[in-house]
Amino acid sequence: MLLRLVFFVPTCGLPTITNHAPLPCARSPCLNTRAPRLQSRSQQAPPPHTTMAFSRCSCSLLVALLLLLSLLAVGSLAATGPGDIAVFWGRNKDEGTLREACDTGAYTAVLISFLTGFGGAANKSYSLDLSGHPLAGVGDDIKHCQSKGILVLLSIGGPAGNNANYSLPTPRSAAELASHLWDAYLGGSRPGVPRPFGDAALDGVDFYIDQQGGAGAGHYDELARRLSAHNRSYRGRPGVTLTATVRCAYPDPSLAAALATGLFARVHVRLYGGDLRCEWGQFDSWNKWAAAYPGSRVFVGVVASPEADKDAYLFQKDLYYGILQFAEKVPNYGGLMIWDRYYDKINHYISSS
Repeated sequence: MLLRLVFFVPTCGLPTITNHAPLPCARSPCLNTRAPRLQSRSQQAPPPHTTMAFSRCSCSLLVALLLLLSLLAVGSLAATGPGDIAVFWGRNKDEGTLREACDTGAYTAVLISFLTGFGGAANKSYSLDLSGHPLAGVGDDIKHCQSKGILVLLSIGGPAGNNANYSLPTPRSAAELASHLWDAYLGGSRPGVPRPFGDAALDGVDFYIDQQGGAGAGHYDELARRLSAHNRSYRGRPGVTLTATVRCAYPDPSLAAALATGLFARVHVRLYGGDLRCEWGQFDSWNKWAAAYPGSRVFVGVVASPEADKDAYLFQKDLYYGILQFAEKVPNYGGLMIWDRYYDKINHYISSS
């Protein structure tokens, strides 16, 4: 979203022909003291056409005032700037390609979503769901995005339901998933393990674990430790970056143990999804997330259209001049997380295309 400021600067240093009373600028104490003393209002009878030249001092004063106002306005916009912007891609085939998303220039990170199937004894296969996007070309798009300095991560899990079938009931299942992610999507390789995106190596993994308890509970802390261990020797672009996308209410039971490892670079706090326990109204939850993980950058997660969640949708002015005015006060504020690329594309919430 682009915000423009327009200032109209009067040419006060030039003679002006006017039929109106002198501008307030003419009454400045900086007026040339050699100029004739102005008559009282009762004595003045300005002719139909009079000329008045502003002094150099009064003009400088006006210009300085306008510059000050512009600096204050820019400062206000900077104070409400969004920071980094992450977006989920892969939830609707009509959202366009990954390359197109990166070429908008609106995003600094893209979360490919989702690896929806993994884990337990009854689920030895791994399911990648890109909502009908063809895999051909995604690998080249990943490299293209990375060449522009954009982080590209794979998000695992996803919203409860929606064909999600995942769990990590044992440390062994966590170890197996870590090996699969490394060899199939990150910097590794192993005979017999297909790489859906070819030789493109993703920058990391996002944990979007939305199934609460039961089959959804698992050893995500073990998964985080095993993935992070590759950073000791991995010489890829930034190593293996770990992020977490959590519910608004603090804490999120599904990821509490994983986040306690201190290995997550970013935490995306979802201000949507019908979380009735969320205390965002008093900003309590946001403060708790930021304070609990000072080593992680915390992101404000919002929907890009009322079609995604009409109850949670925030108009841009409410986001930039309301929520962010408060959210950015925490020292580890990171930016915005947008759900998702499709809704942003149709609503132009962040991107213009």
